[in-house]
Amino acid sequence: MRRITCFAASLMALGCLGQAPAHASGGADDGPVSIGVIGEGLKVNEVRALLDGWEAGARARVSLWKGDTYVRQVRGWKYTTSKQASGHKFEIATWKINKRFPHRSKLCVEFEGHPERMPCVTIKR
Repeated sequence: MRRITCFAASLMALGCLGQAPAHASGGADDGPVSIGVIGEGLKVNEVRALLDGWEAGARARVSLWKGDTYVRQVRGWKYTTSKQASGHKFEIATWKINKRFPHRSKLCVEFEGHPERMPCVTIKR
């Protein structure tokens, strides 16, 4: 399985595995599924979800978690767009959020058909 290219990595500010703090921005991945959060402090401006490879009809959603407890859906299911950068194929979905979230809460993305993969970013001051 290939990692996201440098272009996509800079696009999503990825670089950490598992949970990553999102002081202003952060990212995480879980196998072929990745999340990127762009914001400042506790305010999240945008969330991006990536899936390695092309999967026509792929859908993703964003949810809020406190610890290991589900709180609510932040954004519902959205169809992805197929992209290619430097020969790497991936699916991407983006949401404009423009909201503040509680300190130490987690934003997670999941893709339909990949329920076992759910990367999260911890929001911190």
